Amino acid sequence: MSATTLISQSGAARAEGFTIGVDEAGRGPLAGPVVAGAVVLCKPRPTGLDDSKKLSKARRAELEEKIKRRCHWAVGVVEVEEIERLNIFGATMLAMTRAVQSLCGQLGEEPARVLVDGNLTPHGRVIEWRWHAAAIVGGDAIEPCISAASIIAKEHRDRIMRELALAHPCYGWERNAGYGTPEHIAALRLHGPSVHHRRTFAPVAQIEMRL
Repeated sequence: MSATTLISQSGAARAEGFTIGVDEAGRGPLAGPVVAGAVVLCKPRPTGLDDSKKLSKARRAELEEKIKRRCHWAVGVVEVEEIERLNIFGATMLAMTRAVQSLCGQLGEEPARVLVDGNLTPHGRVIEWRWHAAAIVGGDAIEPCISAASIIAKEHRDRIMRELALAHPCYGWERNAGYGTPEHIAALRLHGPSVHHRRTFAPVAQIEMRL
């Protein structure tokens, strides 16, 4: 999977002074990339948008299809090598920057503002970030454009982890998405970390030291 970006092919109309919503998936897992989604919502926007973690798998898939078909979207991916080099916070900020860069390139325009889930934005933290941004704690549950970005990011990352699980079936990534579940920890102790594990994360580092 490329560490750059993927973008939509939507032709949805947008008004001037548009807003981009941004959210990430994958800060906490022990393996796999961190992924950010960026979305400009269409009008009317898809109904039922919410924090991706609160939605059923079937509902997320349904909403992802609608967002991709009707709205403008992009994804930024930062792989494990960069997570290890930057730390997870820096990697998350970079993934968000890549997603917004890609979406602006697709649109050929700059947003009036970018709304970011959380309490910090990439402003002043990633040199390429150039947009006016506001951080909103719990934004994935209260700002529809951030909710949409959270759905795009999570669904994209879950697909990556299912693909990686085909080559590394012992860890159960198709079920746990790389999070430190008992199943995943037990497999780490038995088989050791893979090339996709984040070795700077304490549970992985501690297990690796004992092997």
